[in-house]
Amino acid sequence: MSHRHWVRSVRQFWHQQTSTLAAAIAFYTCLPVPISWTLAFRGIARLAPLVGVAIGGILGLLDAGLHLLGMPILTRSALAIVAWVAVTGGLHLDGAMDTADGLAVPDPQRRLEVMSDSVTGAFGAMAAIAIVLLKTVALRDIDSYRWLALMAAAGWGRWGQLVAIICYPYLKPTGKGAIHKESNPSASDLIPGFVLLLGLSGFLVIVDERSWLMAAGMVFGGSAIAVLTGAWFNHKLGGHTGDTYGAVVEWTEALLLCLLTGL
Repeated sequence: MSHRHWVRSVRQFWHQQTSTLAAAIAFYTCLPVPISWTLAFRGIARLAPLVGVAIGGILGLLDAGLHLLGMPILTRSALAIVAWVAVTGGLHLDGAMDTADGLAVPDPQRRLEVMSDSVTGAFGAMAAIAIVLLKTVALRDIDSYRWLALMAAAGWGRWGQLVAIICYPYLKPTGKGAIHKESNPSASDLIPGFVLLLGLSGFLVIVDERSWLMAAGMVFGGSAIAVLTGAWFNHKLGGHTGDTYGAVVEWTEALLLCLLTGL
């Protein structure tokens, strides 16, 4: 391979990766993306854990800034959770609400129909309240390395979404989640995100050896909750939709933060 051809191949690969990353940011967040950027939405699900870690980092910076201003921990925890919803545009929380409404229907045949309804029912509202409340209270009870806890929760939540995309059938012919299934992700796509999240725990152990239990909880607890949450929704519905992908993200985040309070 000539030097010129090698350089061109590297440039093409880099352009493809940056286009996919830009599309992932545009899809999963409300962060501004310059209109001049090329967006390649195929395969964005494999970058979801990276986007999650970045979101957690942004929230961690916000929390640290509020701490420097002397804001009480409960207030800044609540503001961090509100910012969490704002940064994602409520994308995943909306899915968790629709999923709750669907699962509340006794007739399994009507669940997808109810989930497709844009009107939020009582069970959807209760699910949203429960998720936001659990996240706020759990974050309040995490005194140290809060930024790492936020990064881990957001990262593992989206890694769990990727597990659901890969392992289970998609139940609708269209919808926001269909684009993920159409890209035919494979089990190997789980590895980069897992390594990234494993690195967060390793970093915590290097910084503070006494926090090894929290680091272990981030890895083992995060991966277990992410996998089991997706499996539970599959058991209830016989597959997944874009709404359940969002529910996996939200419930994994909330439950992992709750787990970390005890570690």
